[in-house]
Amino acid sequence: MGLEQGSPHRRWNGRRFAAGLGRACAGALLFALPMFMTMEMWELGFYMDRTRLLLLLLVNIPLLLILSDRVGFEETMTWRDAGRDAAVAYAVGIVTSFLILTVTGVLDFEQSAFEVIGKIAVQAVPASIGALLGRSQLNGDDDNHDENDDDPIQNGPTDYAGELFLMSVGALFLGLNVAPTEEVILLSYKMTPLHVLAAIVLSLVVMHAFVYAVSFKGGHEIGDDVPAWHIIVRFTLPGYVIALLVSAYTLWTFQRFDDMSVGQMLSTTIVLALPSSIGAAAARLIL
Repeated sequence: MGLEQGSPHRRWNGRRFAAGLGRACAGALLFALPMFMTMEMWELGFYMDRTRLLLLLLVNIPLLLILSDRVGFEETMTWRDAGRDAAVAYAVGIVTSFLILTVTGVLDFEQSAFEVIGKIAVQAVPASIGALLGRSQLNGDDDNHDENDDDPIQNGPTDYAGELFLMSVGALFLGLNVAPTEEVILLSYKMTPLHVLAAIVLSLVVMHAFVYAVSFKGGHEIGDDVPAWHIIVRFTLPGYVIALLVSAYTLWTFQRFDDMSVGQMLSTTIVLALPSSIGAAAARLIL
């Protein structure tokens, strides 16, 4: 994050590090501020099952590592560089969470360590992801105007696995903002089977149109020689499956499935998959 490029032994650059750290903090706020202001997220830190919280924290480590290697603070040369940036992002997420929750009065000295650590830990996950996304969200390094052609964010991973990974992060980007809220549960109870089916169709249509048909920057333009079904089978349907899986895991982690029937779990997952699928489709635009 603060190392100069161009030589095998890159030199430390304090100004670049400070700029990168500032973008990381800004990215953490941009990504996680809605969750910092959500009462359900505060409560999760108090009552959330610690095994699920620990699993979430552990899952976040490889996610940050891969995200750092692909769209992190800078173009990393080795996995060691990616690991360093991932560690910095996690630290920024923890510190940012502590500061915002303290300033807003969510944390105070009368609370137990169990509650304080839980609230910081659950908020640090989205904040750390936002810290790594700060570079792409805030247009990267100001002192490297000529690097756009080689920017890993703009050109990104062209391999299929890389595209699917970015879809999963995009699904998290929007899904995490909605998953803790009571409205997801309320909507799932109000929806009939016809509504559920309509939500699935709408999610698929929006996913396909948002990137592949509209041809936004970073999206996949459909050539005349490429059949439409190929794009649907290769990207749209897998993207929706990813959105469903991310939604289901998030809801399970946040204990939204407790005391629900299988049918109600499926309905709630489909509700959350609506914003998550849009995030997955727009991953190349918002990450």
